[in-house]
Amino acid sequence: MSLPIETPITNADKTFFRLRTDIVEGVIQAGAKLSETELSTRYAVSRAVIREAINRLVACHLVERKANVGAKVVTLSAAGLVQLYQVREALEGMAARLAANNMDDVEISNLQSLLDAHSSKVSSGETYYQEAGDVDFHYRIVLGSKNAHLISVLIDGIYHLVRMYRVQLGMAGPRVTTAFEEHSNIVRAIANRDGELAEMLMRRHILYSKNNIERKLNSISD
Repeated sequence: MSLPIETPITNADKTFFRLRTDIVEGVIQAGAKLSETELSTRYAVSRAVIREAINRLVACHLVERKANVGAKVVTLSAAGLVQLYQVREALEGMAARLAANNMDDVEISNLQSLLDAHSSKVSSGETYYQEAGDVDFHYRIVLGSKNAHLISVLIDGIYHLVRMYRVQLGMAGPRVTTAFEEHSNIVRAIANRDGELAEMLMRRHILYSKNNIERKLNSISD
């Protein structure tokens, strides 16, 4: 299965991609109110282009509209994390199980190569959240499920909100090594065509990730 590549076609696409990246990476802070006038100046585009981008950001759960408030970036919260990761655990577990049956040998080899490429970051103790798209371990496995409905929900739906939590509150220190080991075990299960084990390992991995981020959120709020 070929990897979908997002190619900005219009000025509106470019603006949407830039805004989405800035929100995910915290350049535009979580909870920030979005002013069409200020953003049109900042990104040198019309308010109509900004309005379209905001509508698309609402669709991928990075922005919310509230009465008498307008559009604002979502807030990263422990309650929101729990609900998001409950869905993620179930659906990515399913994706791992399907990937064990549906990925071909070349795709599995490429997945292992991706992990090998990440190993230097792990050995040096760098933050390990991965880049977006086809260089993201989880993204590859979701695509490897080859289930169009599952891909739509996870990639088009919640993927960038998940990345927002991972990028801004991601892994560092001991969690880097353990997360990488968990990824390696998942790939091994997929390579062995053991869908049941792959699903269990993926669900456990996402639960551990959720617990790690939740601890950070709680420490910030204390």
